[in-house]
Amino acid sequence: MNSQSSSDAAASDSLRAAPVAPRSSAEPEPAPARRQAHWRVESLDFGAIDRARIAAREDLFYLLVSASFIESGSDLYTRNLSDHYADYPEVAAWLRDYWEHEELQHGRAFERYVKAAWPEFPWQTAFESFIAEYGPLCTMEELEPDRALELAARCVVETGTTTYYQTLRELSDEPVLTDMLGRIRADEVNHYKHFLAYFKQLRAAPGAKPSSRLRVARVVYQRLLELRESDSDVALRHVWAHKGGMFADGAQSFEEISRRIYQLVSSRLPADQAVRMLLKPLMLPRKVESWIEKPLAGLARRVVAS
Repeated sequence: MNSQSSSDAAASDSLRAAPVAPRSSAEPEPAPARRQAHWRVESLDFGAIDRARIAAREDLFYLLVSASFIESGSDLYTRNLSDHYADYPEVAAWLRDYWEHEELQHGRAFERYVKAAWPEFPWQTAFESFIAEYGPLCTMEELEPDRALELAARCVVETGTTTYYQTLRELSDEPVLTDMLGRIRADEVNHYKHFLAYFKQLRAAPGAKPSSRLRVARVVYQRLLELRESDSDVALRHVWAHKGGMFADGAQSFEEISRRIYQLVSSRLPADQAVRMLLKPLMLPRKVESWIEKPLAGLARRVVAS
């Protein structure tokens, strides 16, 4: 890992010593670093899945299997990120001890659900094919060199997962899946709060390099554009490639299923919530946020559907 500049070192010292700066009542409070009773995969009764409600859901099949691949491969990027913050022990410890653990737990939960709901799908073979393509994309070079800005970018990713899993939960009428997605969504909200709090802490630390709102906005927008290209599209292609004879009367091409499910997600996406979350790293006055939330919500839907 490259050595930090003296200004980064000063920011690191401040991070270790200083609490998170006070926030307005309009902002969500960050969750505590340790939670007493985090849920476990074993608490979900996969044997109780109502297969009559889920087996024919082609849309949820592709969305859930794609999610299972991305979450199951999360160690590829979580470890990169914890290494990226090695000079910030508080951040690195949370990434290593909580965030990575919970992301991998999401992967195990999705994997078990998919295998129970669609046992004919060759999950392991398809996952290994996905990892062979996806793994090389998860490099340290993909991270923002400015560690504060990378935390802002992570807020974008957590916004995407929070709203995505909320959308899937609303599409579900299978009780075990609805319960599981609610738990995972709650974790993603907690992750977002931590990334936002650490972003503000690093940015406000004495000696930290200043980042203009324009620079933060560029990072947020760029990471938003990368979400589908680097994750969802790759996963979806490998689900399609290994589905075999499943859903023979369904989509007849990858382009068709891709277009269909992205249109479905975009039509149900809680875009207003997504925009509010995306705007937080910019730390705009509340009045300005209220002026731009609605037009940005429309843009968010178009980005997802494009």
